[in-house]
Amino acid sequence: MKQLEVQIMGQSYLLGCPENGDARLLEAVSRVDAAMCRIRDAGKTKARDRIAVLAALNLAFELPERSPNGLAAPAAAQGQAPAASAESTDKTSHPQLDALLQRLDAALGTDGRLL
Repeated sequence: MKQLEVQIMGQSYLLGCPENGDARLLEAVSRVDAAMCRIRDAGKTKARDRIAVLAALNLAFELPERSPNGLAAPAAAQGQAPAASAESTDKTSHPQLDALLQRLDAALGTDGRLL
């Protein structure tokens, strides 16, 4: 297994990559980086770990929207809004996400770390 050095939100990571998996891994890194940067740039969340959780929720929410050929269909084209849009933090529009974030905050406690 080879290793690739990638950048996500300005931080370097050394990732293991299966043979012939470079393109898929780099595409995944690009999606994660873009999702995290959108949330960071919205300016409401500063903690890297919370940005990562929101990005993971957004990406996981998009998974069921993927078509059989593996390409994601844009949420707007399907008439749906993403679960955790960086621009949309209205409490009434995403009560499940808000409850999840409250549970995350409680789990993180005062130091902001899971472990």
